[in-house]
Amino acid sequence: MLNPHIELEQILSSQIYDALHGRIVEGILAQSSMDQGGDYWKNVMEGHSFKVEKRLMSHLYDLFYDVKAKLGFEEDVDFYITGDSSVNAFAVASSKKDEPHIINVNSGLIDLMTDDELRFVVGHEIGHLMNKDTELLKLIYFIFPPNVNQPLVLQYKIRLWQQLSELVADRYGYMAIPDLEVCVSAFFKMASGLDLSKIDMQMDVFIEENLKHLEYFKEGQGLNNANHPVNPVRVQSLNLFAGCASDEELQEKMAEVIEILLKLRNSPIDYFTGYYIATAGLMVAAADENITDKELEHILGNLSSYQMFPRKFLDNVCEQNVQEIFMDCVKNILEINPGMRDSLFDYMIGLVLTDRMFNDKEVEFLFGVGENIYGYTKKEIADKLASAIQANFVPSFESLC
Repeated sequence: MLNPHIELEQILSSQIYDALHGRIVEGILAQSSMDQGGDYWKNVMEGHSFKVEKRLMSHLYDLFYDVKAKLGFEEDVDFYITGDSSVNAFAVASSKKDEPHIINVNSGLIDLMTDDELRFVVGHEIGHLMNKDTELLKLIYFIFPPNVNQPLVLQYKIRLWQQLSELVADRYGYMAIPDLEVCVSAFFKMASGLDLSKIDMQMDVFIEENLKHLEYFKEGQGLNNANHPVNPVRVQSLNLFAGCASDEELQEKMAEVIEILLKLRNSPIDYFTGYYIATAGLMVAAADENITDKELEHILGNLSSYQMFPRKFLDNVCEQNVQEIFMDCVKNILEINPGMRDSLFDYMIGLVLTDRMFNDKEVEFLFGVGENIYGYTKKEIADKLASAIQANFVPSFESLC
């Protein structure tokens, strides 16, 4: 059996955990009396759901625990069934070491799935526990409750990590029942709510047609903005996991699938705007031959709306002809939308002021670009600079000490 892990998912998981100071926060919470959600879910399950006990539901008990044993997961898990018509299941990590994890399966899912399809679903949820996804989500939700906004770059990283973690969990589901048609039929039922026994469903045709749907996303026509990957991505990912002969082959073929999940925008103007932010930022920041941390942070912050990995993208742009790319971006953006001229130049002005310092070289640079690239008069440029200084400039503490 191939390695179920995805390298990028592991990298993102570690990056997010470290960015949130997970080790320290978890250490604090371990000594704190704050409820991290475990007691809430335990109370909900015990009060409103049925715990899967051997004497009460022997068939489901044997099925669920057989999957747990097959995947080699030795930590305690309590399984529950909730009376809910939605086709769904979820896992909750335990808050304390001596307490079991929780996996809940809605009654609507049990009504619709065959035993083998249930094995895939339960294997998927156990996969989340084995991959520690539920623990990282608990940390994220503690620091960023539903009413607290996440920084944009972190938000995108978390979303990509969640999508990739779903693909990893799907692989655990496949390991629980290594039958691609069974796994794909479970996907179809969860997406459609249909019972396949009531329709003439040809699973081999469905998998074949899925590749056509995947092309739509590959060609940049669609974006995946949900926490779960779109079904064409999930089906193809599992198809590759079932069909590849080696981890190396799987990694190579998965790169194309993962590329779909990396896109944040898909219009031509967005493409050029991302490169403009990088190149214009580098040119302005280098005008005084000293790019500051605040200037770099300003560039990366703006890039994070267009690139999943803004620092890597910026480093790549640095190795190219920055001025040539800049001129090409300005030309293309203004051809698509001439009304963006002011906002493009305003970005450059804002970058000059972001480090609370500006000098003759930077001002001279802005006048040159404003006249020669954007066609402003000297008076128009001076008016823009004066307005920006009056509205946004705050002297640095360093200059006052």
